[in-house]
Amino acid sequence: QVQLVESGGGLVQAGGSLRLSCAASGRPFRNFAMGWFRHAPGKEREFVAAISGTGSTIYYADSVKGRFTISRDNAKNTAYLQMNSLKPEDTAVYYCAARFLVVSITDLDYNYWGQGTQVTVSS
Repeated sequence: QVQLVESGGGLVQAGGSLRLSCAASGRPFRNFAMGWFRHAPGKEREFVAAISGTGSTIYYADSVKGRFTISRDNAKNTAYLQMNSLKPEDTAVYYCAARFLVVSITDLDYNYWGQGTQVTVSS
């Protein structure tokens, strides 16, 4: 089992920044690919970013490329999502997720999920 706890969400004005953190426990963190997904009201959950266990492979959704940066610190068992130049359309509940070994951009491939953290971007 892997337990994931997100933090760092909040209310920010358009153009601002937030950094989300995802603290993991329970299994060797380096063995798990990490993904960030978001779910906005009235929309389906969508992929945001993903990173392999070593950090050597990274994927981004087109909508966040150039604005968001995913990273991880395996010594701290934590993954991060740095979000810059935020837009109102980035408003959503953000979830981190873990998958054993193989990184994926598909939410159904992830076995472990955090509880989510709300990000609200005002215009």
